Amino acid sequence: MDIAKIAPTDAAADILFHPYRGDGLEVPNRIAMAPMTREFARGGVNGEDKLVYYRRRAAGGVGLIITEGTWIDVPSASNRAEAPRFYGEDALAAWKRIVQAVHSEGARIMPQLWHTGMARVPGTGAHPDAPSQGPSGIDKSYRQVVPPMGVRDIEATVDAYARAAVAAKEIGCDGVELHGAHGYLIDQFFWERTNLRSDRYGGDLKARTRFAVEFVHEIRRRCGSGFPVALRFSQWKFGDYAIRMFATPRDLEIFLDPLVAAGVDIFHASTRRYWDAAFEGSPLGLAGWTKKLTGRTTIAVGSVTLRAPFDPKASLAAGDLNHSEADRSLAPLIERMERGEFDLIALGRTLLTNPDWPQLVREGRMDALRPYDATARDTLD
Repeated sequence: MDIAKIAPTDAAADILFHPYRGDGLEVPNRIAMAPMTREFARGGVNGEDKLVYYRRRAAGGVGLIITEGTWIDVPSASNRAEAPRFYGEDALAAWKRIVQAVHSEGARIMPQLWHTGMARVPGTGAHPDAPSQGPSGIDKSYRQVVPPMGVRDIEATVDAYARAAVAAKEIGCDGVELHGAHGYLIDQFFWERTNLRSDRYGGDLKARTRFAVEFVHEIRRRCGSGFPVALRFSQWKFGDYAIRMFATPRDLEIFLDPLVAAGVDIFHASTRRYWDAAFEGSPLGLAGWTKKLTGRTTIAVGSVTLRAPFDPKASLAAGDLNHSEADRSLAPLIERMERGEFDLIALGRTLLTNPDWPQLVREGRMDALRPYDATARDTLD
């Protein structure tokens, strides 16, 4: 189904269905699919079931699909043998078929490139004997358990990210997203508790962006300026939603400036709830502050039309109580988008149970939305 052919009946939500053009990205509407680890890729290669899964969301009206995390070509990158990889002729051929299927429905697609770093459980993934890698070898318990990455390790990783981006461009993807959030490798370089290096990759907040800056530069060199590069980042790490990497808007600005200069086109600000204020004294969320400070295309995400937290135990510890029925309302989202606080909104879990979410909303059928069911993670419906 071509999403441009879905007739709107709910004018209040109309902004969600306005085309977006900016920073090299052209999307038929403002709705993105957030990356969600799904696995189901035998030997790291997606099958026909994954093609149907992504095509169904595109047919349901999603404008931009950001795929689940996909491994770059580094043995230590993966911690799940059945999660897809983004290297090798077999894996890339499968991704190309998915890209073509999504495009046939009028949507855009970009892979999320992923290296788990020290979040990896030793002995897991496609290469279980490979040692985990991180800027300072510090794991989730904040203990140094392996040596820090050497400069040659870093150079090999930069090359792997760039090769994956080139492959994405060659098979027709509309850009790439770099997973720099949630305590994975790129984020471990960003964060002071996991990056204790004293060389050029460590130091103050600006210096700790150097690792990401180098591979953004390399992607730009190999792919050119017209191929969009997105970066997903977050305050929280390792499932701890109370952590704050940026205490003030100035901290956020110091972090973002070198990434903008390197060539990041799109910032995907990962939060549990898109409406949460990022800093005291302002209602702006993390995406809103990012848009204000950079002017770049910005994607917000977090609990759109959901009534329950993803992980009740972890969320309750952070004061995140179950959402009320009122939280299913789109009015606050529409208001923020009309103010220009961010450009696109990403949907995650709600698309697992409602692959046609955009179509239902555009037709004004909010009552037809099904509540999220955790068992949806066990299938590729």
